[in-house]
Amino acid sequence: MIIVKNETHTLITPNEKDVSVFLDTFKKQLKNLKNEHLILNFLENINTSLQDILLFLDTATDCREKGTSFVIVCTGVEIDDIPDEISVTPTLHEALDILEMDIIERDLLNF
Repeated sequence: MIIVKNETHTLITPNEKDVSVFLDTFKKQLKNLKNEHLILNFLENINTSLQDILLFLDTATDCREKGTSFVIVCTGVEIDDIPDEISVTPTLHEALDILEMDIIERDLLNF
């Protein structure tokens, strides 16, 4: 797993070929990524299915409850089939847009 932190978010790119193997590694690292906006980039090494995406439902819910964003970047999954609790985009640029919109939404709710 490759983790790149910057001032607005943390980008995580798996180097594993299987989602379940990556999920185990990811969950171990999650405690070190508290209070960070997370983007999982599945564009390069892992082909994802809807069932794979749903494995991250708890993480997405936990992030939302903590006031942070969680976005998965992947292709090949029908967006309409994904629950609203998980943000999924086909490009990294759109993931960054979602992070920005989430920040604005949280600011408006706290206003």
